Amino acid sequence: MPNVIIDRVTVFARIHFGVPICLVNLIEADQALVASKQGLDASRLDRRIAFCSYTILQPSVLVVPDARADERFKDNPVVTGEPCIRFYAGAPLVYDGEVRLGPLCLLDTKPRSFSRGEQAELQMLADQVIGVIVSRMLGLPEPDISAALSI
Repeated sequence: MPNVIIDRVTVFARIHFGVPICLVNLIEADQALVASKQGLDASRLDRRIAFCSYTILQPSVLVVPDARADERFKDNPVVTGEPCIRFYAGAPLVYDGEVRLGPLCLLDTKPRSFSRGEQAELQMLADQVIGVIVSRMLGLPEPDISAALSI
């Protein structure tokens, strides 16, 4: 599902938040499809090790300041090996209040904090991604998200 607008969001988010990796993942039963990527060369992720499996269960942004210190992730192969993920922040992509498609997520190779303001900004960008996905599904013109990319 390549999309220029969603790619612009991931480029913007990577720069704005100062992280090396930003992804939009779409969750399937056993894998996460990478719909947009910046800083990581992957097209699919095994859902058993994908942080996004946890993100889609959350009502809001999931923040993992240091994955090595988090019981859920400390033994995860993407934490213990390449790409050595330490920080994760993921905003769930939720359509119509209940359909959870995946996350817009930020990853870093070093631990970091993530403020409430940053969480709100990430969720706002995720909402823009949902708008693009839904417009595409319904065959509608894609929304103008330029205002969202100037936070």
